[in-house]
Amino acid sequence: MSENETNPNEGYKPDERQNAPNIPGSDSSEPTSSAAEEANTASTSHTSSYSVSELERNLVTMNNRLNSVRNEIHKLVIGQSEYIDLLLVAMLSNGHALVEGVPGIAKTLTSKLLAKATSLDFSRIQFTPDLMPTDVVGTNVFVMKDSSFTFKQGPIFSQFVLIDEINRAPAKTQSALFEVMEEYQVTIDGNTYPMTEPFIVLATQNPIEQEGTYKLPEAQMDRFLFRVLMEYPSEVEEIEMLDRFSGTKNARDLTEVQAVISGSDIAQFRSWVEQIKIDAPLRKYIAQIVQLTRNHPDLYLGASPRASLAIMRTSKAVAAMKGRDFVSPDDIQAVLYPVLNHRLSLTPEREMEGVTLKDVLQDIIEKTETPR
Repeated sequence: MSENETNPNEGYKPDERQNAPNIPGSDSSEPTSSAAEEANTASTSHTSSYSVSELERNLVTMNNRLNSVRNEIHKLVIGQSEYIDLLLVAMLSNGHALVEGVPGIAKTLTSKLLAKATSLDFSRIQFTPDLMPTDVVGTNVFVMKDSSFTFKQGPIFSQFVLIDEINRAPAKTQSALFEVMEEYQVTIDGNTYPMTEPFIVLATQNPIEQEGTYKLPEAQMDRFLFRVLMEYPSEVEEIEMLDRFSGTKNARDLTEVQAVISGSDIAQFRSWVEQIKIDAPLRKYIAQIVQLTRNHPDLYLGASPRASLAIMRTSKAVAAMKGRDFVSPDDIQAVLYPVLNHRLSLTPEREMEGVTLKDVLQDIIEKTETPR
């Protein structure tokens, strides 16, 4: 695994995408064609001196559309490329993300822009100590006119749900997310209400403030595909931000951002990602790494089988975003830290000695033979 001291998410560098398509102009607003239509056009017009599979041509189309999404987000957000790309990986992998970072580094703004650029319904829930589960999922309301109960949906019934400061609410409220995040449905009084897909939960928490917070249980943490650790922008990025918004341009003007893909496009992208090949030696490689987390002397808690599936799904998405129709060992190593950093627990002794999860994962990778 490559070391990247400035990126705590360890490994995924968007600037290293192989065969990355050209970024289309950001002047267009609504998408004029679907991803499937663009893929068909690319298939009929493509000429090359070597054989390119239909899936690879589809991936070129997908990456062009994803670059449009990046363009829209970067109209207001400077930097945070790793964060944005990890959110896109989570979206392509049909998963949820937990984001940690200090206040004011565009966690909420980026999620709003991503929802708008992808045409998804957006809902924001501010978790507080007095928030009840019914405030999240909804409740049955008695209608006197009909002398009957009707279900009133809570804010969780959206396609892109931002949960601000998830650790501010007690465990009773946090547990309301268990079913909806795993099974994409809510059950109230014996009635089941499915979610509209694509359905994505993005939760934030502040790693600095601990007073008045409730630590997420391991069962809740395990339902997040990623935990993304956001950092401050670099000096160059901060200067660019100040230059861009030094005049009359409003840094919070979301009307400048346009929808460039739709929910049906995301569904199409996901179907293409599922077709990415991952050979048996690489599947064994994932299993060996996960097994070592369960037997490592420095770890009190290892990774679950859900983590193995998450590594496989996200490595496919990373390969797709690099324009390849197959997974490589580098793709697996690139997602290990974001997928595992919230699922593993160090032993108290190693924690007091200053050992980090990144150190342990690096040791595991070095001990595991990389497939050739």
